[in-house]
Amino acid sequence: MLKKIVFMGTPFFAVPILKSLYQNGYSISTVYTQPPQKSQRGQKINKSPIQGISETLNIEYRTPASLKNNKEEYKYLKELDADLAIVVAYGQIIPKEFLNLVKKGFINIHASLLPKWRGAAPIQRSIMNLEKETGVSIMKIGEKLDTGPICNSYKIKITELDNAEIISEKLSLLAAKKILDNIDYILEDKIEFKEQKHNEATYASKIDKSEGQIKWTESAENIIGKINGLYPSPGAFFIHKGERYKILKAELASGIGEIGDVLNDYLEISCGNKKSIKVINIQRQGKKPQNISEFMLGSQIKKGSNLNNA
Repeated sequence: MLKKIVFMGTPFFAVPILKSLYQNGYSISTVYTQPPQKSQRGQKINKSPIQGISETLNIEYRTPASLKNNKEEYKYLKELDADLAIVVAYGQIIPKEFLNLVKKGFINIHASLLPKWRGAAPIQRSIMNLEKETGVSIMKIGEKLDTGPICNSYKIKITELDNAEIISEKLSLLAAKKILDNIDYILEDKIEFKEQKHNEATYASKIDKSEGQIKWTESAENIIGKINGLYPSPGAFFIHKGERYKILKAELASGIGEIGDVLNDYLEISCGNKKSIKVINIQRQGKKPQNISEFMLGSQIKKGSNLNNA
């Protein structure tokens, strides 16, 4: 008899994992995802990526605004009598009273090597912190955020060329593959869940847009970490003469000058540790992204400018 599985997820990160389960014959009884959001101007309703793929695959989905004190969803899940719930970046806390409604519990796929980077922004924080590796952890959900026991973790390297978008895609595809190695063992109680080393935990708090502002007094490495960690959104930026510039891609360079100096006509900028960064792609506020050659042709930022003067 096919086991009943509930899937809970919202962003693009969760899509390959849901598709993998579906394409490999697992019975997805229902999907939970965040409700559609109105665009900023209110003209368009944006469905979550998981709602979109659920419609494509003809899987029933539910979009409650909250599970907290939600008697309707509690009753629905209780009557469903599902075998397992798989949660991937759902974006809501699962209330304590829900955790016993599924026979084998709620399993979370988290985008870090727990107990490192518990919380909302593990991919961004690992890159911004100049980590050399990251991964996915498969864990049981407990009452506190990302603290449950783990059955398996899988690692990947973080290279200098990786940004949050690239790492997100790599981890999503890794999780889509590795959940297949775990799910049957979880359903049959043939896998061991081990407690995390809670004293080694670090926390990946939600990204605030203001964190993206570049301070040229920081080291060149930290600035590159910020640029890569916050790509594509919200992005790393600087302000010069009242205008905002988002740096989309940059690399380490070896030029030396006063902190914030533009060292040449290819937008190499001196940083706080006697190193520099060379900008490769940039976006002026309200304009399209440009490579640095295009940008410098019409830019007021020239060799000899100092970007500390906002």
